[in-house]
Amino acid sequence: MTGGTAVPVAAGRRAGRGLLRTVSGTLPASAVRGPVLAHEHLALDLSRGAGPAATLGPRHRSAIAGELAALRREFGLSLVVELTCRGMGRDLAGLARIAAASGVAVVSATGWYYEAFHPPGLGDAGPELLAETLVEEIRDGCGGIRPGVIGEIGSHGDVPSEPEARVLTAAALAACATGLPVVTHAGLGRGGRAQLGLLTAAGLPPHRIAVGHQDLLDDPAVHRELAAAGAYVCFDTVGKERYQSDAVRLRLLLALLEAGHADRVLLSCDVSRHGYLVGEGGTGYGHLFRSFVPRLRAAGADARLIDGLTRRNPLRFLTGCDLPYGTAGGGSP
Repeated sequence: MTGGTAVPVAAGRRAGRGLLRTVSGTLPASAVRGPVLAHEHLALDLSRGAGPAATLGPRHRSAIAGELAALRREFGLSLVVELTCRGMGRDLAGLARIAAASGVAVVSATGWYYEAFHPPGLGDAGPELLAETLVEEIRDGCGGIRPGVIGEIGSHGDVPSEPEARVLTAAALAACATGLPVVTHAGLGRGGRAQLGLLTAAGLPPHRIAVGHQDLLDDPAVHRELAAAGAYVCFDTVGKERYQSDAVRLRLLLALLEAGHADRVLLSCDVSRHGYLVGEGGTGYGHLFRSFVPRLRAAGADARLIDGLTRRNPLRFLTGCDLPYGTAGGGSP
């Protein structure tokens, strides 16, 4: 962490339009022909705050790569946005190995999670200083790997704590300097309005923000408000029935689609412990394609809509560029 109080725009080496920064190098968004998982974890250690089950370590790497490879073959899975950041057990070299073994591109992240997982070094550092740390990593990389997204920046409750507010502001400053977007963690779906307010107050446009875990909040009015402001609304815990049933998720999603906000939805499963892996009896990374997308089709969604939800929306969020309709979305319509 270096000194100083300003984050110059040029410092971040802005990502080229239409280009994704993956753990294997730069990838044109147009090369992503199949669906994208917009919020996942492939390497993770939350055992300090959530217990030993909340891990995805080296011993799980082969099973994870096998799952992703199977989804690539069956559904055309092309990209995973991996949102394990600082303080969450990030393993960038492990992500590169998973990407190589599975044949699925992986975008890695930087930032800080919610306060319980802030590292001691965060201390009372101001947003500008924290932003410099993020910009340096985005510019220079870590072990040769440069992150392609800032997230998942966390808060719990309706209002972020003071350290969480500093981190959200820092994330916005770093995003403005580098061109990367920001994904948040809104604990149990709460606090999305406050997160959006802090991020936009620091200068970040709403269309560069994705508010996380909104499928855990049974409040269609909040979803409409976030989407109408221009932010992406994440239905990213699909299959986590312990927290919310997929029946409720589908109802909430359909309400948002019917309100005209299909271009502001991101979908994923947020696999965040090894018990969710298929090999351990869980629903795995493919639940979105095997279960939820078919239910969405049965509710009337056509191939173009599903391609938007599972491919074009996340690619637009990551790069700021629109892509044409193509074949994606979890199998043939």
